[in-house]
Amino acid sequence: MIRKDLPTFYYHDHFMEMLTFIEKTYGHILEPFHVDFIHDFRALSKTEQCLYIRMCNRKGTIFSVPSLHYDEIPHLENNIHLLLTKGYVRQLRDEDYAAWLSILTKNDLVKLIQKAGIEGIKQDWLKPRLMCEISQALTFQQVRTYVDDTDYVVQDKTEALEFLLFLYFGKTYADLKSFALRDLGIMRVHANEIYTARFSSVQEAQECFAYSQMLGQLENKELTTHVQLAEYLLSLKDPESEYARSLRAKVMATLGQFFEQHKAFEKAIQLYERSASAISHQRLVRLLYSQGYKDKTKALLEHLIDDPENDEEYFFATDFYARKFQGKRISACTAILREGTTIAIDEAYRDSPEEGVLAFLRRQGYQAWFTENILWQSLFGLLFWDELFGKGNTLSSGFDRLPHCLKDNSFASVYQVEIAQKLHKIQTGQALPTILKTIASYWESPNGLFSWFHLDIETLTPLLSFADKNAVAAILSLMTQNYRAMRDGFPDLMLLKNETIQFVEVKAEGDVIRRNQLTRLRQMQSVGLNCEIYRVNYRYDPDQTYVVIDIETTGGRKNSDRITEIGAVKIKNHQVIDEWHSLINPQRSIPAYITRLTGISNDMVKEAPVFNEVAEDLHAFMKDAIFVAHNVNFDYGFIASEYKRLEKPFRYPKLCTCTGMRRHYPGHSSYGLANLCSIYDINLETHHRALCDAKAAGKLLTLINKKREEIDVDSSSAV
Repeated sequence: MIRKDLPTFYYHDHFMEMLTFIEKTYGHILEPFHVDFIHDFRALSKTEQCLYIRMCNRKGTIFSVPSLHYDEIPHLENNIHLLLTKGYVRQLRDEDYAAWLSILTKNDLVKLIQKAGIEGIKQDWLKPRLMCEISQALTFQQVRTYVDDTDYVVQDKTEALEFLLFLYFGKTYADLKSFALRDLGIMRVHANEIYTARFSSVQEAQECFAYSQMLGQLENKELTTHVQLAEYLLSLKDPESEYARSLRAKVMATLGQFFEQHKAFEKAIQLYERSASAISHQRLVRLLYSQGYKDKTKALLEHLIDDPENDEEYFFATDFYARKFQGKRISACTAILREGTTIAIDEAYRDSPEEGVLAFLRRQGYQAWFTENILWQSLFGLLFWDELFGKGNTLSSGFDRLPHCLKDNSFASVYQVEIAQKLHKIQTGQALPTILKTIASYWESPNGLFSWFHLDIETLTPLLSFADKNAVAAILSLMTQNYRAMRDGFPDLMLLKNETIQFVEVKAEGDVIRRNQLTRLRQMQSVGLNCEIYRVNYRYDPDQTYVVIDIETTGGRKNSDRITEIGAVKIKNHQVIDEWHSLINPQRSIPAYITRLTGISNDMVKEAPVFNEVAEDLHAFMKDAIFVAHNVNFDYGFIASEYKRLEKPFRYPKLCTCTGMRRHYPGHSSYGLANLCSIYDINLETHHRALCDAKAAGKLLTLINKKREEIDVDSSSAV
């Protein structure tokens, strides 16, 4: 990417652009207070405006005057004075004490301690502790006698400014950096001509702003802050808008969990009871039951079963009720996990069990893809693109990623007719052309639903072609009604065999089924989609293929040295079933000492293919195999770096024969390849030639796998 140069006053242009946008889009809900701020700000000189905007883009609201020096702002002290007289900055007050200490350097704090003669404080203490000790020992007025507070100013009129930024960006603590990222080409934005205001009234805007500020305040973990906020929150009447209610519920749930952690259970119950969120309802059920309120718990569960917030809440309530009041012994999550199909995959897949299951299923003749949430999020976004990002004008600014109608759950009601038409296309098998047209027209357009990079038409096509079309439409319909609740929890894999689609959730040893995953499985099964859970058992699998690789290089640094030779053998059930070999032109000179070690000279690789010319063949040879090498990270790292240079993916599970031999054949003084080959009578005629070393390491792998196979048999017998 070619970096663009921003003009000198880019930040001023951005701020004025924002003000103009707010006047145009939100003029109908601005109060006189905000209108006056915009009017008075426009009346400032450009230099004064620039100085104030520079503060807006800095952290905090207290600044040392010298830190505000910028080349394009002349006469700094004079402009500071003008902003003071016009009320845009002010001098320090008692309430700024803690924040003022926080911007002083540690060296400043140490000097302050020395001047004040405070005893018992050590200079090597961390800054937060120094601040705490100073604030306890000295008042704000006393500190002013040791530190010249006239060197500091406080940004004022921030209440109006923060509200305007909230209107534009939809979040508190926003700044103008997004504009700069847009101008530099780093951030893509929407280019709609018309945007819709986030809020229909000043009351809704102010309520949402207040609750968003509360969420920010909750980052402060002090108990007094939470107590004061809880009392204030409980005194407020319920907000009118759906979005404000969702923000309020999030604040209450966060507060409730804080009080639970601090054993203030009655306060937590009080907050959960006033919150309308599913998470608060679940926390309330568990807390009431644990505190002995069995009758209240039962009544609440019955209410949630009769009138649930969503499917997840319904499934939770019915399950909890069955376990606590009907004698059911295990939870639905545990039961469905126990009913899952158990399959054995190699332990090399411990970091990526889904990849192991994919390889296993492909060997059974399935077409299999890792889809998880990506499949459904991309299908939803592509199908309803026009309503969400196009002619529907549901965005509130070019920087928005997620349309507001999905945040406040108004999408289904606002676009009822259009949604019905699109779902009909799904049901009648006519949706794919619409989706392909959207991809062609809007490729890489910004959105908050899915990543174009991860979009895979090879998964969308079989889903729309072979899955039950009414079932797919039913899931999409649920997503239109409550996208936030339905955006995750979908099964990991999609399978296709004999024109039948199946979905699989993969769970490794120790994994549990999360509540949203259970909900999604039940929803998909209820509409007719075939869903199953596969439980992974890490054992030796005789049908697993391993590709044992060895490379020779120009040196030991993967970022600067290059590969000169690759040798690989493919092993299945202890037998070599294929081999692959190639010299590689490293496109640089091979050092003499490397030639002496490997026997590979510059003349030998002069006519050899460069890595790019063998990359596809090597990938094909590796398909669904485990990457094996002696000291595997060396070989894997070099090959992965070569693919990275080509901007191509290279990701395989790894198994190290050196580590495996140490584990299963302990006691040797050296686990180098040559020494192990000598001990176990393995042929190593041309050591440091890739194919020879790969074959030798392959025989070590066979020793390891036979030992693993014996251990598995012994374990099964013991059971």
